Amino acid sequence: MKSQLTLDQKYDFYERSVQNAEVEVSFMRDEFKRIYGHNAFSMREDFCGTGAISCNWVEQHRDCEAYGIDLDPEPIKMGKERHFSKLTKKQQERMHYLQQNVLNAKAPKVDVICAFNFSYFIFKSRKELLQYFKSVRKSLNKQGIFYLDIFGGPESQKLVTDTKKVDKITYYWECQHFNPLTHDCTFAIHFRDAKGKKHENVFTYHWRFWTMPELRDILSEAGFSKTIAFWEGDDDEGNGNGEFKAADDAENCDAWVSYIAALT
Repeated sequence: MKSQLTLDQKYDFYERSVQNAEVEVSFMRDEFKRIYGHNAFSMREDFCGTGAISCNWVEQHRDCEAYGIDLDPEPIKMGKERHFSKLTKKQQERMHYLQQNVLNAKAPKVDVICAFNFSYFIFKSRKELLQYFKSVRKSLNKQGIFYLDIFGGPESQKLVTDTKKVDKITYYWECQHFNPLTHDCTFAIHFRDAKGKKHENVFTYHWRFWTMPELRDILSEAGFSKTIAFWEGDDDEGNGNGEFKAADDAENCDAWVSYIAALT
């Protein structure tokens, strides 16, 4: 049954449940400065959706500029209403929405490029993913970083549904299909609103489930000089604490979310 959420509700529920643009921008800027010793000012957000991260980026400094790239006009439209409209006039001049294909994006070179929410999983062949990574490498400045997020663990490949409460709504993340021979998979997001009505398949994703070693090998082949894996720490109850640190070894958790930084 088709969800009856309005477009604003659809993206509001998503951003409240899935994204924290301020935290991700801080992570990228802090790690860039730690690695290179100076601040990053220019950023490109691939598969940007509403461009929440890009809009937050331009708020950080008067010299910060951002390019949000997405093929789908719907989230771009909603991003302009939800985020761009709240920027000052000067900030709006430094925020650019581009309805383009990330494989041949036409934007200036930047310090940072990010592809979050596992969006690059849409590339199902190694050849196509390598093509994308090579295009990203060419689009970065001499001192640049490409940030990706990734999830994994045995539990993430099972046909199960994870739930969490966010304010008065419930968020559902469901693995609907997983082929162990090809890693072809389907995931879906459902919501239950404050009135108790459940909205099924508000977002659906048909992906290839890539692994950390695969990605780091392909990034190296694409010309990146180094990749860094970041692992999340634990809180007192053994759950993730939201703090990610560079790591060479990690516990084989049932399910995890991590970051990769690929350096030019």
